[in-house]
Amino acid sequence: MKRLHPQHRARLERRMVGSTNRWRFPREPFSGDLLGLSQMCKALNVDFEEALKNPDRSCISQIQKIFLGQLKNKTIQTGEADVILTCLGSKWELHQPQLFQSETLAKLYLMALAQGTTSPTKELERLLRAQLCGNVKERRPVKKMIISLKINDPLITEVAFATALKDLYLSEVEINMDDVLGVLASAHILQLNRLFQRCVVMMMNGLMPNTIKDFYLAGCKYKEEPLTTACEKWLEMNLVPLMGTQIHLRKIPQELLHKVLRSPRLFTFNEFHLLKTLLSWVFLQLNHKIQTVPVHETVLAFFNSFPKKCSFLDQDTGQSLVPLFLCLRLHGIIRGKNLEELRHINFFPESWLIRVTANHYHALESGGDMAHVKDFTTQALRFGLLFNQEYTTHSEMIAIYGFFFEIKGIKHDTTSYSFYMQRVRHTDSGFPSLLGEHGPVSLRAERLVKYEIRAQTLVDGKWQEFRTNRITQKFGFVKPSCKSHALKVQTVGIPIYASFSFIFPIS
Repeated sequence: MKRLHPQHRARLERRMVGSTNRWRFPREPFSGDLLGLSQMCKALNVDFEEALKNPDRSCISQIQKIFLGQLKNKTIQTGEADVILTCLGSKWELHQPQLFQSETLAKLYLMALAQGTTSPTKELERLLRAQLCGNVKERRPVKKMIISLKINDPLITEVAFATALKDLYLSEVEINMDDVLGVLASAHILQLNRLFQRCVVMMMNGLMPNTIKDFYLAGCKYKEEPLTTACEKWLEMNLVPLMGTQIHLRKIPQELLHKVLRSPRLFTFNEFHLLKTLLSWVFLQLNHKIQTVPVHETVLAFFNSFPKKCSFLDQDTGQSLVPLFLCLRLHGIIRGKNLEELRHINFFPESWLIRVTANHYHALESGGDMAHVKDFTTQALRFGLLFNQEYTTHSEMIAIYGFFFEIKGIKHDTTSYSFYMQRVRHTDSGFPSLLGEHGPVSLRAERLVKYEIRAQTLVDGKWQEFRTNRITQKFGFVKPSCKSHALKVQTVGIPIYASFSFIFPIS
């Protein structure tokens, strides 16, 4: 005979309750026996009336099972209410079967029952008999009970709370997106888990620039990890292309922004675009009266107005922001014009800028080799394409240390795409003259490149991710060596966020 593990054996033990030889599994809810609860208290020498004054979770769950079982076969209650709930300065009339769906209201009711009757045991047993009785006419009227619930949460409005109470009566109550935070908070207080989870799903599917902050903070408050993760993933894709163009950028909490900046999935068109977005966020934190997203020149002028004795990040105002800017890959900003801007605004410590300049100098001197890059995940140069619905092809040209690459996306049919990069000559037709006019041009026939291509898109509320392996390849000027491996994507999602990460290893 197989020996049971001690934990399993304990789970299967019968517990005798009362002279009628009733029993139940200790860890399971009440079996539906009308008198089992009170008899168990008697058998264990527990004062049932005292238990009612402080009903615990197991006691409430046992009674809930009776009410919820009866609800399955009932229509919506239309008769006289059994309970009056006072809350938020209003009164709501409720019926017992619906009320007991909420653990909070059930506890308030049982406590009121214990305080308001001379024999709470008999009153509770009569209440349970009424629920198990099939003929409504046979039920004796139950005394109307008044219960009170105090709520101090500013998110909970009368409309939101009424919506949560309506959920007690309807299989699926209609929730307005404007009220979803208040309904979520109401469901949490009332302990209506099904409604709470429905609000969470609504919020995960309703992420936008104007909701990202409040939904993220709600996820943190209620420790709802799927919601906070959804907020982080959404912002990883939309920080630069969407939030960077809207005043809602100001509302992003610094802690969330830091998480997103550290993520290897973060999408950006290039490192300078990401820097501009981050500078705009700092500008908006320091200029609360500004109600529109500033143009880049305004941001530059603002930071240039600070004293020149030390950089902005070295000053008291900027020191708390250093962790954010340490997440940037400043060595990915290569254009001379952009580097001059960085030096001109006096934002970064001089040591940071000297290190970036020295890295560029050594890379140019070494034919493009990036000896300063030690970790691909956190230091690779990154560029991106946002492939929208109207595109059949979309591409951008990149210049790195005299080498020129085109990153490109192609739409083959309604659900089929491919993304790749290829090396081009500065003399090729269609090559933008400004790209190589004031920069170096390398004549090396081959360039060793380590790269990875990633694409992400949202489908039915879930992010799909496609990626190549990290590939090391020598790029020449002619096919097939001039072209990378293509990332093939099959999806109905749009837009597609395509990211190209690469370095020039020592060759």
